[in-house]
Amino acid sequence: MTGLMERPMQFEVNGETVKLSGAMVKDYLVRGNGDVSDQELVMFMNLCKFQKLNPFLNEAYLIKFGSQPAQIIVSKEAFMKRAENHPKYEGFEAGIIVERKGELVEVEGAVKLTEDKLIGGWAKIYRSDRKKPITTRISLDEFSKGQATWKAMPLNMIRKSAIVNAQREAFPDTLGALYTEDDALTQTEPRDVTPNVQEEIKQHANTEELDFVPETGEIIEPEPPEKVLEPVTSEGPGF
Repeated sequence: MTGLMERPMQFEVNGETVKLSGAMVKDYLVRGNGDVSDQELVMFMNLCKFQKLNPFLNEAYLIKFGSQPAQIIVSKEAFMKRAENHPKYEGFEAGIIVERKGELVEVEGAVKLTEDKLIGGWAKIYRSDRKKPITTRISLDEFSKGQATWKAMPLNMIRKSAIVNAQREAFPDTLGALYTEDDALTQTEPRDVTPNVQEEIKQHANTEELDFVPETGEIIEPEPPEKVLEPVTSEGPGF
């Protein structure tokens, strides 16, 4: 595994070159108190490569608690950017759901009256090939985990979470295998996203280019080349 830890993987994101090695991921891109496995490092690095994510801009990172499976998380901003680049994307509407005088009211944006009680968020995603928008309504109680950001900006956070969930439903082929911080569960209830990521990479990548075989989890050390070869590029899933 020395090659994986020290030999950087190189790819481009928005015209910028990203170099990523297992050691970099371990040192800078893992959150939690667990020790990530070699397979989890490879999965994370290849997801970043094929989904064109720059982890050094916080577009993706790993969460690992104890011996539980690692969770690969994509930022909401990166998630939303990918949806907006889809050729059939035609915008969105989003807002919050409040209880007002005993009735549920959908408010556009993230502003409510003082007496309103925040209940949840909603979003509509428009596609050029659909007659009706894809609509999602989510509950604040289910999504808020009591973090400082949710306490400080609950209206903005629930609205953004509704957008992300609506975009995932609108573009399941390109966003279905990506998980945001809202999908990350607590330390005692971890979610194993590895099978989804394995399937995503297996569909869009030649396993000969990977440092391991997804079907078996076998780690493969690349042999040093006998001569200098022209680089072979592999494009990830496009929109």
